[in-house]
Amino acid sequence: MRGLGAPWPGAVALSGGGDSLALMHLLAEWAKAQGAVPPVALIVDHALREGSASEARRAAAFARKAGLAAHIFTRGGPAPKSGIEAAARDARYSLMGAWMKKHGVAALYVGHTLNDQAETFLLRLGRGSGLDGLSAMRAMAPFPLPEFAELNLARPLLGISRASLRAHLKALNLSWLEDPMNSEARFARSRIRSLMPALEAAGLSPSRIADAAAHLARARAALELATQAVLARAARPDGARLLLDSQALMAAPREVGLRVLAALLMAVSGEAYRPRFEALERLFDSIVSGTLGRGATLHGCRLFPAARTAQLFGPKTLVLVRESSRGGKNPR
Repeated sequence: MRGLGAPWPGAVALSGGGDSLALMHLLAEWAKAQGAVPPVALIVDHALREGSASEARRAAAFARKAGLAAHIFTRGGPAPKSGIEAAARDARYSLMGAWMKKHGVAALYVGHTLNDQAETFLLRLGRGSGLDGLSAMRAMAPFPLPEFAELNLARPLLGISRASLRAHLKALNLSWLEDPMNSEARFARSRIRSLMPALEAAGLSPSRIADAAAHLARARAALELATQAVLARAARPDGARLLLDSQALMAAPREVGLRVLAALLMAVSGEAYRPRFEALERLFDSIVSGTLGRGATLHGCRLFPAARTAQLFGPKTLVLVRESSRGGKNPR
């Protein structure tokens, strides 16, 4: 597992389903072969349906039977009325992340498979995602919640199909749990999953869809390198604000320029997520067309032309500052 670049010891997110159970056993086997500390199983009871607590206990029993320590966490508060999938995901990572941070475990291993890669691509395609959204999930990624920036997420099974993992469990004579929510049509991922046999019959197999996502991931990596190069020459910190060379921004390819602007807005605002793409494009276009005027606001920031004394990059220098620091006037 160190081939992924992930730290060890690690924790495994265990639901008791086939994917996470297979991952748990594979990690345990790897640790034993390496003479390393075994993984610890982290289990979340989302408390969103009857029987979830019993299933969490069964998942813990699977882990303990394999000789591993297991911890169960229960989501508190009322059930969300909408966005159930996203709320469950955030609760799951929040509970596990808090335990990991407290106990000094820096990597969470999750059982995302080749099939998950394909389903995620189709989900994001349906939502109109751009290049970043359609790019493949990474084998090593930052933890999904910004408050746990020091933690990592490891996905060692992205190249392995769900069927292969279940075959491995059957060979070990092991059973697993089936989550009934995985087949409920009210959830977008379940609807996508139900379409996969028809897509595969038409030639769109999970492996081909995952390959397409991997191609886009390579394109994203190239764009990220270009973005860093433009950032290095087009932006300079000036106290609590940034000075921006708008001419360098405009000279870059549009996609790179948009990424540079988004990165700067995130850095100055402290927000972990990018601004909405439509609003980002409008701000970028106002810079390109020279219609920024006295300035504009986006993502908790204000962008405006620099005063003559701050024109580090010449007359086209712009200032980017957090809105809360303006005090009602542009801090030129």
